[in-house]
Amino acid sequence: MAIILRLDRVMADRKMSLKELSEKVGVSNVNLSKIKTGKISAIRFSTLNAICEALDCQPGDIMEFKRDIRDGIIM
Repeated sequence: MAIILRLDRVMADRKMSLKELSEKVGVSNVNLSKIKTGKISAIRFSTLNAICEALDCQPGDIMEFKRDIRDGIIM
């Protein structure tokens, strides 16, 4: 996957637990955990907005695009 999720790092920097973030964002612990571990294929802009607001960060702080290069071919 070319998108790397860094939600866990930002949460640790802010010393915020999954439970606390879940309460602030209004998303279940289970769904936030899936986002945190990268086990998602999509995220709603409203959820991303709420996460960034709760963590006082930018989307680029929690997501990074990284080219997937295999055998010299950009995937």
